[in-house]
Amino acid sequence: MADILLVDDEDNVRRPIAIQLSRVDNYNVVEANSGNKAIKLLKEKYFDLVITDLIMSPVDGIEVLKQSKKISPATEVIVITGEGTIQTGVEAIKLGAYHFIEKPIKSEKFIILVEKTLEKSQASKEVKYLRGELKEKYKFENIIGNSEPMYKILKLVAQVAHTDSTILITGDSGTGKELVAKAIHNNSFRADKPILVVNISALPENLIDSELFGHIKGAFTGAIKDKKGIFEEADLGTIFLDEIGDAPPQTQIRLLRAIEHGEIKRVGDTRPINVDVRIIAATNQNIKELIKEGKFREDLYFRLNVIPIYIPPLREKKEDIPILVNHFIQKYARDNNTKIKTISPSALSLFLDYNWEGNVRELENIVERTMVLCTKNNIETDDLALSFPQGVPRIKKAVEDKTDMTLEEMEKWLILSTLERYDGNQKLTAQKLGISTTTLWRKLKEYGILKTGEEKN
Repeated sequence: MADILLVDDEDNVRRPIAIQLSRVDNYNVVEANSGNKAIKLLKEKYFDLVITDLIMSPVDGIEVLKQSKKISPATEVIVITGEGTIQTGVEAIKLGAYHFIEKPIKSEKFIILVEKTLEKSQASKEVKYLRGELKEKYKFENIIGNSEPMYKILKLVAQVAHTDSTILITGDSGTGKELVAKAIHNNSFRADKPILVVNISALPENLIDSELFGHIKGAFTGAIKDKKGIFEEADLGTIFLDEIGDAPPQTQIRLLRAIEHGEIKRVGDTRPINVDVRIIAATNQNIKELIKEGKFREDLYFRLNVIPIYIPPLREKKEDIPILVNHFIQKYARDNNTKIKTISPSALSLFLDYNWEGNVRELENIVERTMVLCTKNNIETDDLALSFPQGVPRIKKAVEDKTDMTLEEMEKWLILSTLERYDGNQKLTAQKLGISTTTLWRKLKEYGILKTGEEKN
């Protein structure tokens, strides 16, 4: 049974649609004759679909859409627009509506659209259920995200965790390769043994072999006693080799032997030592290119790449951003013993607009910085100016999108957008633009934004 909320303040429009929908099996239709009533119902009950008219008063369909997405993100929304208002429908889709349909409504086309929308809603619920089931069954508490790419990664982790195959995790810096490696270890039969993390690029080249494989007394200057390496320390556990692409040639030979024969030799020693470890490697480099350049052994690559896992950059799974932002807000509120802050939709949209070259790591740093610097309970766009590396990113993007404007057109656009942001408050707008209210008032008149005779506010 699909629960549908139908919202329109005109009875003569709403009732025929409700009757039409009620004729379809398994549709339970609830009517709301105002935006306020619709929002109240959304808070009381889950709906699979909301169908709302856009033009209503005092609460319009756009507000119903926004509140629906806030209260119940999984609920799909169809908006009804008047003739010649396609642009408004497009704007609604940008805000999260699944589709829009113009009046007058054609019965057959409308029912098909409702069916398609409910199919999407059901598929979305099933995917979320499966993802929730995965996270409950397996120890994935530190991997945040509900996007399709993340679901595929979690599913693959669950499949390969109980094997002993070597794994190569690829992806940009900051995407969470180490978290995925730890999730694999924590769900394997080696979970009660250690997982030791080694960043190859952080070790001096002349000490890498000693760190990984150990050494005997006198093997080199400063080797005053025998020392176990990471491979011996991690026996029966897992080794995570980060930045494997930076491994020097002699280390690659030793790693290949460890994988193929399950044995290592300490630096300076000829006696083999049997080791039982699982190897998970990671890199942000293109290993195939390194092979072509003669910097990486092809045979080692094949041994490591038995199970490949690719983690896409954050910009390719932006649906995870709101969840990540909320997660880190709660984390740093807990760590700093402060009240959990909320974040405004406009501030959150800046996170969605940003390119995230540093991926999840960069996002976490920005949230942490904002939590420290923001003194209010709600994070607004102003609070992000000092947190983003180049100030608020949308301004930069907006300016780039308007490079074909004249200086006068750019100035008018900037005044209008700032005025809209502060709900028409000229004083706040002038302060934000760094000009006097008199100058702003003059500009408003000059550009025809303020008609002669209107007063300053």
